[in-house]
Amino acid sequence: MPLHHGPNTTDETESTETIGRNVRYGLVLFAVYLLLYGAFVVTNAFAPEVMERTPIAGVNVAILSGFALIVVAFVLALVYGWLCRNDAPAPEKREGGRP
Repeated sequence: MPLHHGPNTTDETESTETIGRNVRYGLVLFAVYLLLYGAFVVTNAFAPEVMERTPIAGVNVAILSGFALIVVAFVLALVYGWLCRNDAPAPEKREGGRP
C-alpha cells in the first residue's frame, strides 16, 4: 500500500502585506532575543565573577540566566504566534466542498 497523501494544500491564503508584517514581527522578536543572548555571552566572557554569584538556593547566576533564556525563547515564540494569528473569517464553503 503506497503512502501517497497528495499535495500539501491549505484553504487559507495570505496577502503580501500579512507576510511582510509577520516577517517584521519575527525580526523584531529575533533582535530582542539576540540582545538578551549577547548580554549573556558577553557577561560570561568578560565578567565571570558576576556569573559565579549564587543569589538563590546556591544556584549561580549563569544557570539562572541560562534557564531564563530558555523561558524567554518560549515566551517570544508564543508572542509571535499570537501576533501572527489569522483573525480573518474562514471562507464560506460552496456546494461541492470548495470555497
